[in-house]
Amino acid sequence: MNQEFNLTEQGYLLKIARQALENAAQGKPLPELDFNQLPASFAENGASFVTLTIDERLRGCIGTLDAYQPLARDVQEHAVAAGLQDFRFPKVIVDELAMIKIEVSVLTERKRLIYDRPQDLVTKLKPHIDGVILQDGIKKATFLPQVWEKLPNPEEFLSQLCYKMGVPRDTWCTKPLDVFVYQVRKFHEQ
Repeated sequence: MNQEFNLTEQGYLLKIARQALENAAQGKPLPELDFNQLPASFAENGASFVTLTIDERLRGCIGTLDAYQPLARDVQEHAVAAGLQDFRFPKVIVDELAMIKIEVSVLTERKRLIYDRPQDLVTKLKPHIDGVILQDGIKKATFLPQVWEKLPNPEEFLSQLCYKMGVPRDTWCTKPLDVFVYQVRKFHEQ
């Protein structure tokens, strides 16, 4: 999905995420999505990540790289998953809800990055713009563009992404990997 979202649309997606997270944390069913009352683009397939933070510290982040369901449903499901299914954190509890800040990232379609050698890969990446997917056979990992804020050095960024993928950190230097890039439209609660 290569669309910009106006402030009203951003607000709708954030509200969808917030309501889903709150209902799930309280053990209530997810709110029904009425696509007749939402912008038409929300019914189109879209890929999203939902990130939860408390005091700017990560509290959960779940999403998908592939657009396989309506964007509004994708955001709803990933808000719940970020709060209750991110294995790195305990489930969000009701007492935390007021402290949690939600960020929604809507992904563009991925594009294969063709490169000849490791340094060529480094120069083709656009820090702070590109999300990166590394793939080695069945192993795959991604970092959203926001990760560049914590890992601004491209070599370190790629090394950490290899680590996340479960291969040695220098794998991006020692063998050709499938590399894809994408961008995001991101917005967060105030």
